Amino acid sequence: MKDCLFCKIVAGDVPGDVVHVTEGTVAFRDLNAQAPTHVLVVPRAHYANAAELAAGDPAVLAELVTSAAAVAAAEGYPDDYRLVLNTGAEAGQSVFHTHLHVLAGRPLAWPPG
Repeated sequence: MKDCLFCKIVAGDVPGDVVHVTEGTVAFRDLNAQAPTHVLVVPRAHYANAAELAAGDPAVLAELVTSAAAVAAAEGYPDDYRLVLNTGAEAGQSVFHTHLHVLAGRPLAWPPG
């Protein structure tokens, strides 16, 4: 999608601090980090949210989690990290391209509640 920020990062049209890539995913640091490690893992193909990705390409959804584990391990948190998927604006999704938040380290202040 030409107007999607994450599609532009995946394509290399917008810079991102990319930390991990696979055939189906790209992981880059969140600009608004809520923990010492806060990385977003996105599918290369555009899917608006986690449910759409699960229906359209469940193997890539699994690859998001595998990539997230690799990122956490590379950051020094192989066993202690949080994964968050927000689906929909009411749940806090602000970019409508599926993205898995990988958060680790202290303080870990997000998501609230």
